Amino acid sequence: MKGNEEAIALFLVCLFSIAAAAAAIDRNKFPADFLFGTSTSAYQIEGGYLEGNKSLSNWDLFTRIPGKIVDGSNGDVADDHYHRYIEDVELMHYLGVNSYRFSISWSRILPRGRFGQINQNGIKFYSNLIDALLDKGIKPFVTLNHYDIPQELEDQYGGWLNPQIQNDFGYFAEVCFEAFGEKVTYWSTLNAPNLVIKMGYMKGEYAPGRCSLPYVSCPSGNSRTEPYLAAHNVILSHATAVDIYRKKYQRKHGGFIGIIMAANWREPFTDTPMDRSAASRALAFEVPWFLDPIIYGDYPPEMLQILGSRLPIFSIEDKQKLQTKLDFIGVNHYTSLYAEDCLFSQCDSQSTLEGYGFAYTTGEKDGRFIGDNTGVNNFYVVPSGLEKMILYIMKRYNNITMFITENGFGQDGSSNPSNEIRKELLNDRKRVEFHTAYLSSLLEAMRKGADVRGYFIWTLMDNFEWSNGYSKRFGLYHVNFSSQERTPKLSAKWYKEFLQSSAELCTKADGDVKPKLVAQ
Repeated sequence: MKGNEEAIALFLVCLFSIAAAAAAIDRNKFPADFLFGTSTSAYQIEGGYLEGNKSLSNWDLFTRIPGKIVDGSNGDVADDHYHRYIEDVELMHYLGVNSYRFSISWSRILPRGRFGQINQNGIKFYSNLIDALLDKGIKPFVTLNHYDIPQELEDQYGGWLNPQIQNDFGYFAEVCFEAFGEKVTYWSTLNAPNLVIKMGYMKGEYAPGRCSLPYVSCPSGNSRTEPYLAAHNVILSHATAVDIYRKKYQRKHGGFIGIIMAANWREPFTDTPMDRSAASRALAFEVPWFLDPIIYGDYPPEMLQILGSRLPIFSIEDKQKLQTKLDFIGVNHYTSLYAEDCLFSQCDSQSTLEGYGFAYTTGEKDGRFIGDNTGVNNFYVVPSGLEKMILYIMKRYNNITMFITENGFGQDGSSNPSNEIRKELLNDRKRVEFHTAYLSSLLEAMRKGADVRGYFIWTLMDNFEWSNGYSKRFGLYHVNFSSQERTPKLSAKWYKEFLQSSAELCTKADGDVKPKLVAQ
């Protein structure tokens, strides 16, 4: 009897927690057509890594290098979404989301890039997924590339380091536009390329694992030149895909295309001109590194001043291609950090490197953290940072439409936690508090004029978190990676309550409704 009483008490506490959190931030304050969803990526959830004629990706090989993944795991099975996508669409339908952001595995569609045939098994898988989403009233928000590329392209010519990849990416994009474009309204070319380049070509912590001293020692790579070559090809690959979409598919399909950037805020360590300048440089070496060329045709002045000739030059032909620009900017935001000047001040040698704008970043000042800790190192809860990041992008890029494409709270947790830890993971009150606070910050930015059209929680379910393997959990659903059982956490119940409690009132959102998104 005592056990039943405790269970009832816990249920009531959870119920009141969800109701209180839902009341704290009202869905009704957002426009009726605002996209609320969840985000995932192919490598992190699909599994089936060699099924259906899929080829190896660079992450399939990278995860097999000893020491690269903290728990020695890989994405061979992950969440087995390749076989369980129908079940996972039902999870989203339960939540009541109206959109789902996922990525397409390049290796599943074109196992050998331009050097081979289109894989019809891959086309069928994503067609079935898209149909399943649409059957439930969920709009697909498709990312063409989320970190992983076919290993064939690494072997043939060095992947992002070679200009050939621009044609390969354009070909891949067109295959997807042709196959799925009639059913997809929102396309993003690449996910967080600014993070991929720094982690993959500067620090060696992501595929393809290239780097050199004075950053980090890797078997191959050059951290002072390769990141900028790779980024240049990424930017022009984006432009190639957008150009194809604009000329051949946008008018016919009526969709929109953009790019997604990792966009964490940088706060000056002290209120001094030097630290304010350091924070500005740190920001420029992240988002504007890619967006300034796409929108304005050249690299940010903050980068040009420091890197000079190490930044590649855009040719006249390149600049013509860049005029295709984009329709929206995706914002992946997780945390804020302090930035301290290292250009005019003495800093630790590992912090003075030019690839970070000579800005030392830290989450701690005077023995206190910038915000509450999460389960992920250097990720802190600083809700005001989202508003500041949105307003920064709004002002720098003339209020181009934005979507918050990732925002999430990470828990510490192994692939096979004990029953006690599992209970703690399921009762994720801090995640509920996190999203409630960040949604409030988002609303404040929108009240100040920011044109934001959607918010996607990272992530639908616990999955393979890149170099952290299965040691970190961001999901609204807990996943038992042995049985693949999905269990809703407290946050899933909160999100459902938030989305559904005032759904019938959303058509009268206090005058907050934005005009329709218009293609550039």
